[in-house]
Amino acid sequence: MLSTATRDALASVGTATVSMQLLKRGLRHTALAGVKPLAPDQGCVVGEAYTLRFLPLREDLSDPAVLGAPGYSPRVVIEECPPGAILAIEARGIATTGTLGDILATRLKVRGVAGVVADGAVRDGPGVMATGLPIWCLGSAAPASITELSGGDHQIPIACGNVTIFPGDALVCDADGVVVIPAKLVEEVAAGAVGQDRFEGWVQDRVAEGRPTIGLYPPNAETRAEYEAWKIGSSGS
Repeated sequence: MLSTATRDALASVGTATVSMQLLKRGLRHTALAGVKPLAPDQGCVVGEAYTLRFLPLREDLSDPAVLGAPGYSPRVVIEECPPGAILAIEARGIATTGTLGDILATRLKVRGVAGVVADGAVRDGPGVMATGLPIWCLGSAAPASITELSGGDHQIPIACGNVTIFPGDALVCDADGVVVIPAKLVEEVAAGAVGQDRFEGWVQDRVAEGRPTIGLYPPNAETRAEYEAWKIGSSGS
């Protein structure tokens, strides 16, 4: 379960810093391919993944009547995705059909869901954006999901944007896209990201003063010593 402090820490640093922390731990394949903010200025949203998987189209599984069938996962998740979580949708990279529209987005927003991440599109794009629900996806399209997809299961591991996401993994979403943090690494990555962000802020100030980047970023021994001295001085002031 993401603590408020961890959520706030990750939101303060964003995806670029988080991805570097994951790289330092040997995880290179964590950024979702092609997934971008649906609307500008959505900020940075962090939450635990609640997953939904769509399957390739099979006509007997995608008759319009299925939309009202009991247990149909694409509708079940709208009512079960917890407040503060991010609904993560595997849509097979298909950008020509919508995974949800304005009515379902409104319901998620009212229920307190933090956002939606999908390697597919949404429909009713302007209406979805008007709900204020932050969404990262491949854009918008008119046709409903059953035009090209069949509903699969939920709360299982999925492949979204060519990245594996397990239920409970942390998703960090901002203007650069979406990065996945394995649940077991969340606290460690958050702590490292905060430290990296502080150091990079100090480096940015030195570069703005006219310092060259060689030996500064990445830091050599002299730079590390200078930074440690600065930290001691700034903590005492």
